[in-house]
Amino acid sequence: MGRLEVLIFGLTCCLAAACAAKLGSVYTEGGFVEGVNKKLSLLGGDSVDIFKGIPFATAKTLENPQRHPGWQGTLKANSFQKRCLQATLTQDSTYGQEDCLYLNIWVPQGRKQVSQDLPVMIWIYGGAFLMGSGHGANFLSNYLYDGEEIATRGNVIVVTFNYRVGPLGFLSTGDANLPGNFGLRDQHMAIAWVKRNIAAFGGDPDNITIFGESAGGASVSLQTLSPYNKGLIRRAISQSGVALSPWAIQENPLLWAKKIAEKVGCPTDDTSKLAGCLKVTDPRALTLAYRLPLKQQEYPIWYYLGFTPVVDGDFIPDDPINLYANAADIDYLAGTNDMDGHLFATIDMPAIDKSKQDITEEDFYRLVSGSTVRKGLKGAQATFGIYTESWAQDPSQENKKKTVVAFETDALFLIPTEMALAQHRAHAKSANTYSYLFSHPSRMPIYPKWMGADHADDLQYVFGKPFATPLGYRAQERSVSKAMIAYWTNFAKSGDPNMGNSQVPTHWYPYTVENGNYLNITKSITSSSMKQHLRAKFLQYWAVTYEVLPTVADEQGTLPPPEDDSEAVPVPPVDDSQAAPVSPTDEAQMPVVIGF
Repeated sequence: MGRLEVLIFGLTCCLAAACAAKLGSVYTEGGFVEGVNKKLSLLGGDSVDIFKGIPFATAKTLENPQRHPGWQGTLKANSFQKRCLQATLTQDSTYGQEDCLYLNIWVPQGRKQVSQDLPVMIWIYGGAFLMGSGHGANFLSNYLYDGEEIATRGNVIVVTFNYRVGPLGFLSTGDANLPGNFGLRDQHMAIAWVKRNIAAFGGDPDNITIFGESAGGASVSLQTLSPYNKGLIRRAISQSGVALSPWAIQENPLLWAKKIAEKVGCPTDDTSKLAGCLKVTDPRALTLAYRLPLKQQEYPIWYYLGFTPVVDGDFIPDDPINLYANAADIDYLAGTNDMDGHLFATIDMPAIDKSKQDITEEDFYRLVSGSTVRKGLKGAQATFGIYTESWAQDPSQENKKKTVVAFETDALFLIPTEMALAQHRAHAKSANTYSYLFSHPSRMPIYPKWMGADHADDLQYVFGKPFATPLGYRAQERSVSKAMIAYWTNFAKSGDPNMGNSQVPTHWYPYTVENGNYLNITKSITSSSMKQHLRAKFLQYWAVTYEVLPTVADEQGTLPPPEDDSEAVPVPPVDDSQAAPVSPTDEAQMPVVIGF
């Protein structure tokens, strides 16, 4: 390259850099924040402003969150804060911190001026209401919930945040002494903060979409139903979880609260004393007082999720089925993965993934009866009968194992989602309704050849990992990711997944109860990917036949006793819970998802 070329090249870079827009310091209700501007090419031009670790609320143990009081000077928002205090995967120690209510923002920028009035997408993570964080699992610096690809490809602002989980987020006595839903209230506080402050970042406060997966998908659904969010949310996307999922609402919270109290030495005969004692107990001890059994139990694994949202008469004022009028003007897009139940089937029936181990009719009947205890013997027999109809013609182990996965997928995810879509459509006024099925097979090499899309398999595509880490993916995975980001961000912009900044592979038609429209998301999406009436025979069974069977057990009679593997929980030693940014190895051992 000659001197003239070097001069021209340098001048071009300077001009590009000069024209590249960035926010710099942004004034929020808490004070000034300063993020990092990341260039998307060596020659300048498009970039993304990234803000990490902005506090949006504060909270004391087992109390509702409050607005953050703010800070002096300019907050350097350049590091993720640690997750909310929770048990490690081994459940014998904790990590994270109590001071954890922070959010992260990605703002795409063009060449000439800072972005204005962009659609806003707020992510709510999953993890069984027991674990997780706003930045997600990571390997070195590659965070699962990094919002850059969604933001820059879809020209939207992406926000992620932490909320309290486990006993600290959802312990409840079922009355005013400990009403519970602290984690849901954290989520609401984040949504409200975004509503009040996002205009300063270039976002449209009147065009907020919340989206989430698993417990995050159920949280999204619950937030749309809560009267606290009236006027805050324009659209919502639930992936593999809705308010009607059987694991989304804890119907006997006092039982679980007493178990925690017993283990940490608090009184259990009076809920006022119980609550007062728990609030002054070491929060790490409270966290470790609950253990989710990850080996085969008498009942299906979802029964043992003790700390989930509750109907508190306030934030969730009634059974969610009765609250859909609150979402009448919120556009809704919801769906599941075609084998969402696989992860849980492998815990309930470990032989599912083992080619040399068979499952028997007795094994499956035990699982079905454990899942249908409220309907007694008739419920178990009827459910077992409809799911095993194909076994006479095809008694192969592959067919039987696929039946088990289909049963858990239907019961835990697909049927509740179908019911939620129908409820939304029935109550919708101005709102649109869309349905999908994610069917791109799992990339896990250890899974059986018949395996489809497992629980959480969709996350990597929504967050653009095939583009962020291209060496780990094939071209077909990039096609899946490109399509999902296009549909999701178009929906966030307009309420219609076909209309927005991004071109889509085929037209996605709205769902109605009559047409049952849904988009089947695979590596090749064409006009034939639009389907109707997903698993209609089984939906009819669960919604009509099963529902009219007499209930034979009351709410308490349906709950298994929690694991009681220790009499008391000692206060654990101090760990990494000091307030500090996330280190590169803070979550390196965390898989994409465990639980709902």
